[in-house]
Amino acid sequence: MRLSDEQIAQYHRDGFLVFPELFSPDEVVAMKRELDRLEAIDTDHVVRERDSGSAKTLYRVHEADGPTASPPFQAAGRSPRLLQPAQQLLADPELYIYHTKCNRKAAIDGSIWQWHQDYGTWKHDGTPQPTLTTAMVMLDEATEANGCLYFIPGSHRLGLLDAELDDKTTSYKLWVLPKDRLIDIMEQSPEPVAIAGKPGTVAFFHPTILHGSGHNMSRHDRWQIYYVYNTVANRPSDVANPRPDYVRSTNWAPLRVGGNDILAGQPAAVC
Repeated sequence: MRLSDEQIAQYHRDGFLVFPELFSPDEVVAMKRELDRLEAIDTDHVVRERDSGSAKTLYRVHEADGPTASPPFQAAGRSPRLLQPAQQLLADPELYIYHTKCNRKAAIDGSIWQWHQDYGTWKHDGTPQPTLTTAMVMLDEATEANGCLYFIPGSHRLGLLDAELDDKTTSYKLWVLPKDRLIDIMEQSPEPVAIAGKPGTVAFFHPTILHGSGHNMSRHDRWQIYYVYNTVANRPSDVANPRPDYVRSTNWAPLRVGGNDILAGQPAAVC
């Protein structure tokens, strides 16, 4: 999939692009089936809810090896629908996947993600520059009721902002923007945009765009997968106590664009 000059300009202006239902219903079913399989695996690549033991986040589904290796997710990350736009947005054909994570926002209990910039964490990983882009794939319908993402358009152009580490609001430590600074930015920015859509919808977004999400108030779980692409030239430098490989990949081999059929060799969906 090739982006137009207008789409690339829009991404650099707003910090995100949305493509409705880029993946088909059959592809979404196959990926959801993979989540069921991966959730049963006992590994530190799967982060579980404390009370229920159900999976909250699954990492590293894009590689050919490891406990969470998944052919459909690997193929999707190399498909022309994701990799080619990422190459265009970063103006570099030499990309690798920094990490993948599949997030479940559980029905009723799914909690907020505070307003933050992803690069705030990746900078601490030793990543020199914000030359990354994230492709988020909706595997369930995302709505305002079930806690969809919100972006502040154009906020990526502010660069990396001073943040504080919040280890209390959720179970996940996050570098978040102080409230007063956030309100000041919101007063000078367009209104936040709800990134809602049907299963299979894809949103590309910049690593310094301010984004967050609310509680899942619905009775349905909501799954999304995030593919983070980085330029090979921007791979992280050595840092003390680096995060694990499944979060901060050390496989820096440049990706080659694969085929569009991510279901090749997969069993047919059971109706």
